[in-house]
Amino acid sequence: MNYSEILINYVEQILERSTPETPIWNREQDMHKKSASWNYVNGIVMKALLKLYEKTNDEKYLNYVDDFISYFVQEDGSILTYSVEEYNLDHLCGGPVLLTLYEITKKEKFKKAADLLRSQLTNHMRTEKGSFWHKQIYQNQVWLDGLYMAQPFYMRYEVNYNGAAGSYDSFKQFENVVRFIKDEETGLYYHAYDQAREMFWCDKETGLSQCFWLRALGWFSMACVDIIEFFPAHMGEEKEKLIAIYKDLIDSLLKYQDKESKMWYQVVNQQEREGNYIETSGSAAIAYCILKGVNMGYLDESYRSIGIEVFEGICNRALSEKDGKLQVSGICLVAGLGGAEGMRRNGTFEYYMSEPIVENDGKGIAPLLLAFAELM
Repeated sequence: MNYSEILINYVEQILERSTPETPIWNREQDMHKKSASWNYVNGIVMKALLKLYEKTNDEKYLNYVDDFISYFVQEDGSILTYSVEEYNLDHLCGGPVLLTLYEITKKEKFKKAADLLRSQLTNHMRTEKGSFWHKQIYQNQVWLDGLYMAQPFYMRYEVNYNGAAGSYDSFKQFENVVRFIKDEETGLYYHAYDQAREMFWCDKETGLSQCFWLRALGWFSMACVDIIEFFPAHMGEEKEKLIAIYKDLIDSLLKYQDKESKMWYQVVNQQEREGNYIETSGSAAIAYCILKGVNMGYLDESYRSIGIEVFEGICNRALSEKDGKLQVSGICLVAGLGGAEGMRRNGTFEYYMSEPIVENDGKGIAPLLLAFAELM
C-alpha cells in the first residue's frame, strides 16, 4: 500500500476542513464546545506540518502554519488566550513552532512571542529538586507530559538565544525524571510524581502514580529525541547521558511491543488485562522516536526496520476511509491525574480505560506525521 500518497491526501483533507477557530484535530475543543485557544494540541500539529515543509519544501505547509499561528500571535508578540501567570507547561509546546517560523520568515512578532513564553519559565514553580511543576494548579507534581511540552523549547531557546544559560538546568530535569519516576525493573516510567506525596493518586512512600501510560511514555521519549540535537558543545558528557537514557527507554519499550500489530497497549505492561487496548498516539510517538533516532545517529541502523514496522502497523490498523474521508482511529482523547475532575482521574488501570477513544485527534495525527516525515 502506498502510505505516502494516502497520508499526503489525509493532510490535505484535514487542512481544508480546519481553521484556527475550528481545527478538526482538536477533538477536546469540539466535544466540549470550547473557544479557540493557544494550546498544545495545535502546537504539536503545527510542529508536524513544519516538519513536512522541511522534508518537501512545499510552501503550502509553511504558509498554513504561518497563517494559523498568526491568528493567535499579534504584532507586539502577545498571544491570544495565553497568560504567563497561568504557569502551565502545556502552553509552551508551541514554542519551537514560533522559533522555526521566526528563523524562516524573520517576522519579529514570532520572536517576541517566543520571548513571552520563555519569560514564563523565569518564575515557574519548581519542586525542591528543581523540576518545573506541570502546572501551577498541580503543586509539586512532575508529569512526563510536561517534559515534552517545555524542555525542547527551553533547551533550544537557551542555546540559540540566551547563551545556553539554562541548558544544564534543562538537562537536570531529565535526570530528575530518571531518579524519581523510572521503574528499574521494567525500564519504564510512571505517568507522574508528586514530590510532596499528598495527592490521592500517588503512592505515599514513593510519590508515584500507579500505571505506565503509553502516551506519557511517548511524550517523554519525544522530549528526549527532540532535545538532544540542541545540546551546546560544552555539554558533550550530558548529551551522551541523555542519549543513553533515550536508548534505554526505547529498548525497554520494545520488550512490550505487541507482536501482531507492532504497536503498544494503552497501559503498556498489562497487555493481557481485560479492557486494555492497542493505542495509536503513543505507538506513533515511539515510531517517530525510533526513526528520528536512527536518522540522527542515536540508534544503530538496525532499528530502522523496527521503526518502519511500527509505522506500517499503525497505518494498517488505524488508517481507514469513512464516508469518503480518511480517518486515523484508536486515539485516547486525554488522560491526566486529579485536577478539576477530582477523584475520577485517580491513575488506576480502570481510569485509563475509561477515557474516550476517538478518531482524528491531533495527539495521534501529529506523531504519525512526524514519523512519516522521518521516512521521507
